[in-house]
Amino acid sequence: MNTLRWFYGIGFALLLIGCEPQSSSKSGADSTIEQVQQETALEHAKKHADPNYVCPMHPQIVRDEPGSCPICGMALVEREPVAQTPAERKILFYRNPMNPEITSPVPAQDEMGMDYIPVYSEPGGDAAAVRIDPVVVQNLGVRTETVARGNLWRRVDSVGYVGFDERRISHVHLRTEGWIEQLNVHSVGERVKAGDKLFEIYAPSLANAQEEFIQALRAGQAGLVKASRERLNALGIDNAQIRHIEKTREPLQRIAVRAHHAGTVAQLNVRDGMYVTPSTEVLTLADLSSVWLLADVFERQADWVKVGQSAEVRLPYRPGEVREGQVEFIYPNLDPKTRTLRVRLRFDNEDEALKPDMYAQVQIFAGPIRDVLSVPREALIRTGRSTRVILAEEEGKFRAVEVESGIESGDWVEVREGLAEGDRVVISGQFLIDSEASIRASMLRMQGEGAK
Repeated sequence: MNTLRWFYGIGFALLLIGCEPQSSSKSGADSTIEQVQQETALEHAKKHADPNYVCPMHPQIVRDEPGSCPICGMALVEREPVAQTPAERKILFYRNPMNPEITSPVPAQDEMGMDYIPVYSEPGGDAAAVRIDPVVVQNLGVRTETVARGNLWRRVDSVGYVGFDERRISHVHLRTEGWIEQLNVHSVGERVKAGDKLFEIYAPSLANAQEEFIQALRAGQAGLVKASRERLNALGIDNAQIRHIEKTREPLQRIAVRAHHAGTVAQLNVRDGMYVTPSTEVLTLADLSSVWLLADVFERQADWVKVGQSAEVRLPYRPGEVREGQVEFIYPNLDPKTRTLRVRLRFDNEDEALKPDMYAQVQIFAGPIRDVLSVPREALIRTGRSTRVILAEEEGKFRAVEVESGIESGDWVEVREGLAEGDRVVISGQFLIDSEASIRASMLRMQGEGAK
């Protein structure tokens, strides 16, 4: 009997113990369900939208506690808490939690079922602003430059090459058929003086013309002598050789061809004993005392260049030496392959320091544009669709600003819209800041894509 009572007592106790946990569990589950039902999707997403610690180099690395970046090893920095609540701030758009470049104007989920993170405006409605700790700014080596107003020179920086002065090039052709004998020029690049004998030629037609001239002299007919003399000149025999024939009354077996001006042999197409015709280009002489420098100007700068503008030329093989010249001629057509306009400069070259096919750095000064805003070229972030800069405001606060750029002159670029005189723009580290700003809807382009 006592044993039976003992078993009944144990069973009743276990029944009470088993009921209490079930009641507590049910009550806790009901409470959790009720809490989840009261929490909206936006409130739940907000818990993950602003993590406490982020990598300054890789904004996609976020943690809820201090640590280091698994990619670069840098210490995670604490983000500044946002004082506004979601109810007080405007939701600009929603971004993919894994790929910040993917955005949506309405709540959505990615292929893994993760909710898109809402992006809120900053205090005052500024969605392009981002705050970075001043220590991190210093570690990143962020440098700024003040937007200045002044004159911007339209300087055309280009490259060119030295070419022959085509007005000082001569081609040597024969006026009859014959054979080259005693060629005195043996290779390209040889220098000749005016009057030097280049080669001698034997031609049957020249021999016949000399015989006719001698017979006219013996006959004493002035008209026939004049006609015969003019024929010899027309066939390429110079006056000195004609006087020799007139004096000796004997024909020359070989006629000498001499250089009409000093120069350098640019082409040599014959050798001793070669048979040539009037269509054969025997050789080419180029006078290097004057040379052309041909420079290529980009199509967008074609309207800047005018005849008479000053220019400076620097040669790589003569560092520190600057030659001054002027634009002599602008070619009327663009190169269809390079889309550049060819500009010609002329330089005296008595010392022959400028040699054909040499490369040169050319700067053409096309005049200034007055009273314009300008920023360093490196401050611009070009995306293909637009151009923007990172504007440095108060301590540690940066904002992406879309600008309209104008002409480029050297290291400076004209800014037509988007900035004011005295603004400070970031010229070093702006891409890292822009990457952070893009995560938080850093620019108007992102807003435009969200609207679409």
